[in-house]
Amino acid sequence: MYSEGDIDNAVAAGVLPPQTADAFRRYVAAGRASPAVDEEHFRLLTGFNDIFVSIAIVLLLVAVGQIGGQVWQPLAPALVAAVAWALALFFTARRRMALPSIILLGAFVGGVGLAVALALGTLVDPQSERLEALVAAAGALGAAAAAWLHWRRFMVPITVAAGAGSVAGLAVALVLAAFPQVDALVWPLLLAAGLAVFALAMRWDLSDRERLTRRADVAFWLHLTAAPMIAHPVFQLLGVFGEAIGPATAVLVLILYGLFAFVALAVDRRALLVSSLVYVLYAMFSLFRTAGAVELSAAFTALAIGSALLTLSAFWHPIRKRVVGLLGALGTRLPPVQDVGPAIPRPA
Repeated sequence: MYSEGDIDNAVAAGVLPPQTADAFRRYVAAGRASPAVDEEHFRLLTGFNDIFVSIAIVLLLVAVGQIGGQVWQPLAPALVAAVAWALALFFTARRRMALPSIILLGAFVGGVGLAVALALGTLVDPQSERLEALVAAAGALGAAAAAWLHWRRFMVPITVAAGAGSVAGLAVALVLAAFPQVDALVWPLLLAAGLAVFALAMRWDLSDRERLTRRADVAFWLHLTAAPMIAHPVFQLLGVFGEAIGPATAVLVLILYGLFAFVALAVDRRALLVSSLVYVLYAMFSLFRTAGAVELSAAFTALAIGSALLTLSAFWHPIRKRVVGLLGALGTRLPPVQDVGPAIPRPA
């Protein structure tokens, strides 16, 4: 199976003419009755060997971490980061393996950030909330620096999302260090950080509206990072998982999910819908219980939400066309809505 990245590399190397690559993309889009821009392509597996190598990498990194932890606790993540970088020089830079590259990126960025935090944590008073927040900020800064270094060397699309998440964590930690006693700031700060990451994702998205280059892959991972940072604070501030949720709150959750669906259709990204799904399931479940369907509330919830999501998926393109049309001039700046003709018959 060949990914968009493989096609781009073939064009860049002169193996495949750009006209042929475009014709191939149009053929695939027509065969699926869905334009390529609506598919949200991203590469996770290039073959079963990715899974095989990933298992071996995880085993090796766990072993290295345990050995390092016996010497000095901060040494464990530091060794994991060092080994992850060394392995990335082969599996990422040379082999271009998708899933192993993602795992190695997480191990390197997380290892550097955790090593910095643990090393500084041994020097500060654990009873001081301000100092703990500063230690977390230092760890986030280390992770952000590691993500920048990794991007400069390997340019794995998910790296930008890792760096953006680290910078968001740094900002939140610094504010909490300045106001350590105000616990209520956590969710609003996380929401603000999520909106900032979403704006960055849109910047990458709009730089490749047709989603034919690596920039679209970067935008995908940024949207995947921003979505839970937006959805979880919003619903947590509403107290969705409190002791009791009333019908008014449940209806408000459904309205917000509809708003998320509108945004998802407009920007042609589904991450917001997935990140907030658990909340709408709980809200719908509560509504059915309030209506008296106690024994079948879970079944009715699954039936309603599952049917709605399948309908949305099946008619994503025509629904999105209407949504973008409602946005007027703003819609012309979003990923295009492409008309796809009848499916091309494939040979038996």
